[in-house]
Amino acid sequence: MKYFPESALVQLEFDKIKQHLESHCKTEYARLKTENLRIHTSREYIDLELQQTHEFKLLAQQSQYFPNDYALNLSKELKLLAIPGASLTSEQFVNIYDLAGNLKNIFHWFDNEKRIAYPALAKVIANTHYEKNIRLWIEEILDERGTVRDQASEALASIRMGLLRKRNELRKLFDRILSRLNKSGFVADIEEAFLNGRRVVAIFAEHKRQVKGILHGESDTRKTAFIEPEETIELNNEIYSLEHEESREIHRILRKLTEKLSVHADLLKTYLDVSGEYDFIRAKARFAIDINANLPSLHEKAHVHLVQAYHPLLLLYNQKNSKPTIPTNIELNEKNRILVISGPNAGGKTVTLKTVGLLQLMVQSGLLIPAHPTSTLGIFKQIMIHIGDTQSLEFELSTYSSHLKNMKYFIENANGKTLFFIDELGSGSDPNLGGAFAEVILEELVRKHAFGIVTTHYLNLKVMANKTPGILNGAMTFDETNLQPLYKLTIGKPGSSYTFSIAERIGLNAALIQKARKLVDEGHFRLDKLLNRTEQDLRGLEEREKELQKLLKDNEKVRKEMENRINKEKHQQQIEMLKHQNKITEERITYLKEMERKLKQIIFDWRKSENKSEVIKQMQALLFKQKEKQVNEKAKKKFDSKYTEIAGEAKVGSKVMMKKNRQVGTVKEVRGKKAVVQLGLMPITVDLSDLVIVKEKPQEEKVDAK
Repeated sequence: MKYFPESALVQLEFDKIKQHLESHCKTEYARLKTENLRIHTSREYIDLELQQTHEFKLLAQQSQYFPNDYALNLSKELKLLAIPGASLTSEQFVNIYDLAGNLKNIFHWFDNEKRIAYPALAKVIANTHYEKNIRLWIEEILDERGTVRDQASEALASIRMGLLRKRNELRKLFDRILSRLNKSGFVADIEEAFLNGRRVVAIFAEHKRQVKGILHGESDTRKTAFIEPEETIELNNEIYSLEHEESREIHRILRKLTEKLSVHADLLKTYLDVSGEYDFIRAKARFAIDINANLPSLHEKAHVHLVQAYHPLLLLYNQKNSKPTIPTNIELNEKNRILVISGPNAGGKTVTLKTVGLLQLMVQSGLLIPAHPTSTLGIFKQIMIHIGDTQSLEFELSTYSSHLKNMKYFIENANGKTLFFIDELGSGSDPNLGGAFAEVILEELVRKHAFGIVTTHYLNLKVMANKTPGILNGAMTFDETNLQPLYKLTIGKPGSSYTFSIAERIGLNAALIQKARKLVDEGHFRLDKLLNRTEQDLRGLEEREKELQKLLKDNEKVRKEMENRINKEKHQQQIEMLKHQNKITEERITYLKEMERKLKQIIFDWRKSENKSEVIKQMQALLFKQKEKQVNEKAKKKFDSKYTEIAGEAKVGSKVMMKKNRQVGTVKEVRGKKAVVQLGLMPITVDLSDLVIVKEKPQEEKVDAK
């Protein structure tokens, strides 16, 4: 991407974004890539970078482990690996072993399922492969501590075996010498030590001439002398020689291993780059989480549609200080390519302008942005910016001259793939003349089909934006009642500069303010006042709309709650009905199972028993008893619909029910413990204990019972 001027990225604070990103990098590769972060114009490349960051962000938010733990910089070692005759150290081979292991873990993590779930991350390793021989060859030579194995060569095994024997001989001989010198009282508290690679005994300085051997040194206090005993000199020489042979053999083995691995030097360099690339993606994902960033949609055409967008640096600052940040919504398209933002100073015009520019740079460099996921951004080929005082002492340019010089570049180079930002267009000159030039510049940029944002206080630009196709007005809202900026962008209307309101806010003398008002052109003053009133009225409408929306949401919530309650009640009724039906069904099933069991028993008894008549009686009792039960239940139901049982003794004239058959009659006579009951036309004698006093139900209850 081209950008103008050279300081454009610094003016949009893109360098600070890179600093925050670098703080999350672990590898040198990722730090260098952050330092040289490029702004791309290829949609395919940008899409891949954004998708990779988005996928890693999802992994981090889901607390999934991604196995990329390698952070060492092995660039020098890998260059050395490719040089003929070079030899790496065992420590360097251990680092290469770990690097290959890191790639092994990454390839293992990307099973078929994860390659489908995270296709953009999988592309990082798409053009490479895991070579298992790298680790196998190193394992053959080195153990887990990085020591060359005895089995690395026959010569090394033989040398180490000889060293072991000689050291054992030396240890035994040295123990005898120490024991002898100890008895003589010559040995110091330290007893023994190693100097110049030789095993020596620590002797009190006054006895040093009494011990034959080579003096290797004395302590700082000169009270202890370190002597190699005469008897051990030959053994020490042999051990020293063997150690030298061991060192040469190890060097030969490592040089041979270096030569063997050199065929994979390029592959190992790829492994290092892959580890660094995943670290860079991880850093971008961590930074995205810091600023609550999301993945926007990307279009090939020039287009800006930001929904609930935040300036990332302002967001971080406010989060640190527990302050709220006001989001902004902006759309630039083919119909409205240029937005003219007006409003009071310190109201957020420049921050809004910088927010759009910085987020566009972030997207085209593969970074997620702090905006709603429904945001859509196109791809621009060049960015032009003019912010603040660009007066040049070196070229003796005034502020306005410098301003015009930049505008000349804008007009000459702008096209349909240009995104420009101009803060205070036309400032630095006479308002009437500067405003006229600003209008001409804006018309030319519209003609060039460039996209951009302009901030201004000029009324003529506000009027022009209102009537020129391709230009749209926007205003930073201001609370005139409390004289406070609200930092909120309203699209579709110009804003007042609130010059006199701000003067009142800072406490300027009222008489001076009134005098200044009289000096202002009446039409100009009326227009500014009209903008003030329009903005306040619009704010009032917005507040009422918010209240209405809240009431609608509350009503919708109540409606849903009522529906849920009704549905819940219906559901409960259905459950109770099903429970009742199930209960009846279960009782019926139990009854049928019991009948089946009894009938099977009767059939079994019929086959076995000689007295068939007894079995027949059992069957009759079973069947007729059930029939009698059904008749009784029917009679009970009929009785319950007409009569109610009451307490009391049976007397002449009482209505009574016979317990056995639930028939109802009238007592005609009582004879001791018996009573004569009239049932229809026939009187019968019944025990008083078999009778229950009843009364007839009222007519309404009978109807209900039916």
